[in-house]
Amino acid sequence: MAAAEIEVVSPVILDTSPDTLGSSAASVATEVAAAARTGSQAQVSKAALAAKLMSLSGVFAVHKPKGPTSAELLNRLKEKLLAEAGMPSPERNKRQKQTLKVGHGGTLDSAAQGVLVVGIGRGTKMLTSMLSGSKRYIAIGELGKATDTLDSTGKVTEEKPYDKITQEDIEGILQKFTGNIMQVPPLYSALKKDGQRLSTLMKRGKVVEARPARPVTVHSISLLEFQPPFFTLELSSCASVLELTRTKQGPFTLAQHALPEDRWTIDDIARSLEACTSTLLPEELTSKKSRSENSSDQVLSCGYITLRETEREDDTAKTL
Repeated sequence: MAAAEIEVVSPVILDTSPDTLGSSAASVATEVAAAARTGSQAQVSKAALAAKLMSLSGVFAVHKPKGPTSAELLNRLKEKLLAEAGMPSPERNKRQKQTLKVGHGGTLDSAAQGVLVVGIGRGTKMLTSMLSGSKRYIAIGELGKATDTLDSTGKVTEEKPYDKITQEDIEGILQKFTGNIMQVPPLYSALKKDGQRLSTLMKRGKVVEARPARPVTVHSISLLEFQPPFFTLELSSCASVLELTRTKQGPFTLAQHALPEDRWTIDDIARSLEACTSTLLPEELTSKKSRSENSSDQVLSCGYITLRETEREDDTAKTL
């Protein structure tokens, strides 16, 4: 994944639209009233949660651990939210209208961990903005070994001595990978050919041609620790090594914004969506409402806020 030259965040303005607020309030009232007629407090609570869940729209971040793919984690999140609201979880293999729309922007490999930006409801249309934002990673590498996948999941293809490599050697080499450079995408990657990931084709033994080099902007790379054979880098572009943690994507950081799995609840996500107006986005963006009212940009309800973003045909975010 290439880091963009400028961090891009989606404009957010306070939503005072009576249509949006009225529609959400009416939906909640209808669900609660229907459950109340049954005389069950539990059903009233579930109906209110379901209505609240379906009214959520926006973007937030979760903490992806090592192990599951980004898509698997998204399915787990969706199932937890539907279960909390007492709503049925749709069968994944059957084509049917999805009751809850969620998606992620910027895939993390199964061996990687860190910030994964998630869109919910109409907020899934905002995920392209997250893909164009800058990213930051901490990578742990191992000297003396090369693998076919360029990370710890692959087969070792070459081993060389590393005892003469110094910290100064690594720091000198890192300077060659900063700034605007041309990077050849690895064959084991999420890039697709004929609708299938290159990594999947490679694992099946298919012949895959290397993609041409493309421009990448690397803002900085620094050596945080050097204990041969291991070394730790902090970088603002992507690398696949022994261990990879994404600590930032767009305005979201791992330490401050990524929800761990024990906080994947409707209320926690609602609070995260609200927080983007007060902590993530510049105050001056809220003043753009009056200038945007006559534009053709799409208006997206975000619970208590409205997101405005022009639709793009090349949206590559994953939506489930």
